[in-house]
Amino acid sequence: MLIRLSAVDLPTPPDRLFGREGPLVLEVGFGDGRFLAMLARAHPEWNLLGVEVSAASVARARKRLLKERVAHARLYLGHARFVVRNLIPPKSLHRVYVNFPDPWPKKRHQHKRLLQAPFFRLLSTRLADGGALLFTTDHEEYFTFALEEAKRTGLYRVEVGPPPPEALKTKYALKWQEQQKPIFHAAFHKAGEDAGAYPPIERYTEMPHALLEGTLPEIERFAKQVHAFEGGHVIVLEAYRDLEGPGLIFLARVEEADLVQEVLVEARPSAKGVFVGLKGFGAPLVTRGVKEAVRWVTAWLEARGLRARQRSY
Repeated sequence: MLIRLSAVDLPTPPDRLFGREGPLVLEVGFGDGRFLAMLARAHPEWNLLGVEVSAASVARARKRLLKERVAHARLYLGHARFVVRNLIPPKSLHRVYVNFPDPWPKKRHQHKRLLQAPFFRLLSTRLADGGALLFTTDHEEYFTFALEEAKRTGLYRVEVGPPPPEALKTKYALKWQEQQKPIFHAAFHKAGEDAGAYPPIERYTEMPHALLEGTLPEIERFAKQVHAFEGGHVIVLEAYRDLEGPGLIFLARVEEADLVQEVLVEARPSAKGVFVGLKGFGAPLVTRGVKEAVRWVTAWLEARGLRARQRSY
């Protein structure tokens, strides 16, 4: 049920992801999974893909769907923009639901909103002809903002009206109705398609690594380090001695193109020298950012007297 990017193609045909044919329906921000479960009961013919940035919500939704024996749902922990651009093939989405998203009300945070013109343009290339995005929110300013952003693209026919009944049964819908808040709803029907190219993120099959000569340094203190590269950042959070051997381990957060991964880079003695590469943790997608994490650790060791004999990143 849980999608691991390292185990799938980018993009992945829906019939391969679900093991059957059927309309592909995406919910962005599924929370505890009750809306996905309702869709599963009402539309057993749909293939349901849920995207959520909260690990706790993914765990709760998975538990709910397993309990209800939903076999035609897949869950992804991460950002919706990444999934729409990289995992979903062109013209394969039947419908998208966005229910009560975080409105990011402060002006300095509005760039984090999903429903902006760039996303609407991207989505137009992934929606099938006749496909639509259904948006329900209690936040009037975000609602107006989304309408204006979609209008800017000229790619959608927008219908404003009452929300579908099932959208009013979600956790936040019930909460806002108890507080007598007004709820706003619009359907964005695909009416055109953006001409831009949206290739998936570049991934690599060869694992990045390096081989060095010298002795690993002792680590008494380590301060967080940030390495910027074109398209993202590597934030090296921790460095410590490996308790299982004489090596060092670096915990790095890799941020690039709506993809955030945490990786462990190890530096350990081997028969051929000091090996630097990824430690088996989390099965990361090998991207430019992951290669940059290995590059940074190699450079850090070189600055402490080690000499690189081989580099592959």
